[in-house]
Amino acid sequence: MTENAPETQYAVVLNDEEQYSIWRNDRELPAGWTREGKIGSKEECLDRIEEVWTDMRPLSVRS
Repeated sequence: MTENAPETQYAVVLNDEEQYSIWRNDRELPAGWTREGKIGSKEECLDRIEEVWTDMRPLSVRS
């Protein structure tokens, strides 16, 4: 299975600074990242991030 294969599932993840990314669902998350809840194709996950990540500044800058 390749990174861009249509069957590859991704998870939307975020860190303590509320910065979003996607991560292959079959891989362990790197330290400091948690699952947001959305799992799907790469495009579905990127669409979710576009929907919810409206302020790109890290949490520490927004506070």
